[in-house]
Amino acid sequence: MVARRYFLRDDNRYGCAESTYIALKTIFGLPSPEDSSPAMVLNGGIAYSGGMCGAITGAALAVGELAGHLLRDQQDAKKLARATIQKLLEEFQKQFSSDQCGVLIPYQISIPAEHEKFIASGIWKTTCMRQIEFVVARLALLKDKNVWFGLD
Repeated sequence: MVARRYFLRDDNRYGCAESTYIALKTIFGLPSPEDSSPAMVLNGGIAYSGGMCGAITGAALAVGELAGHLLRDQQDAKKLARATIQKLLEEFQKQFSSDQCGVLIPYQISIPAEHEKFIASGIWKTTCMRQIEFVVARLALLKDKNVWFGLD
């Protein structure tokens, strides 16, 4: 899986948002899938704030990009992308009990010493990877234009 290849690198180059964004852009056939720069500040719940999980925010970027490529009308694209991410949020919260990074992992990663503990713990390889894989697997179906409303 593309997300796994990026997220589990030993150098920790790509976070949750970036890995999800790259994976979905690759699956969707969007331009420049290797460019993760729009997602780089979204890791750790937006700038390590503990907010919305980076897997979700990275996915939101990719879904918006895909909707914009598929639909000419921007309002229709927004409506479709929002509905898709709202459905993803419901499923994610049901699966993981929260969508907030600060709840999903027991570290305040905005604090450098806590971030080091987080990396050393390996929780990112298990817990975070499961969340990324959940999001990517759920949204990979969107590469087929006929599946957009078949998310239930």
